[in-house]
Amino acid sequence: MRHIIILAAMLFLSSCASTEKFPVSTVAPAADITAVKKLDKNNNYAIEVTAKNLASVDRIAPLKKTYVVWIVTKNEGVKNIGQLSVKNAKTSTLKSLTPFDFNEVFITAEEQGDITYPSGTEVSRVLMRK
Repeated sequence: MRHIIILAAMLFLSSCASTEKFPVSTVAPAADITAVKKLDKNNNYAIEVTAKNLASVDRIAPLKKTYVVWIVTKNEGVKNIGQLSVKNAKTSTLKSLTPFDFNEVFITAEEQGDITYPSGTEVSRVLMRK
């Protein structure tokens, strides 16, 4: 009985969130990046991007200063949701909330983090299934 309850809880929790693994990047091939999308109790979308083994941005050619995480929303276009602060061989996590539903997440290497449209090198991109 206990196993059934644990299994049911795991299914319930996994049904509330969508987790996607980014494909291998040609820019940073050692990076292991995932994105989790979840609808919170206030109908905002929580997103968590976790990057393991992502090279420090100053090692990306051409030289940039920060990694920026973007979402492609269903109705509002592309939105900057924040920056990943990375040191070599460490794990970096960005947690953010947005009122916009989105179906794609991507990361770029940029000169500055407070920009409104991507212009730098795209590191990787993933489609969110939910």
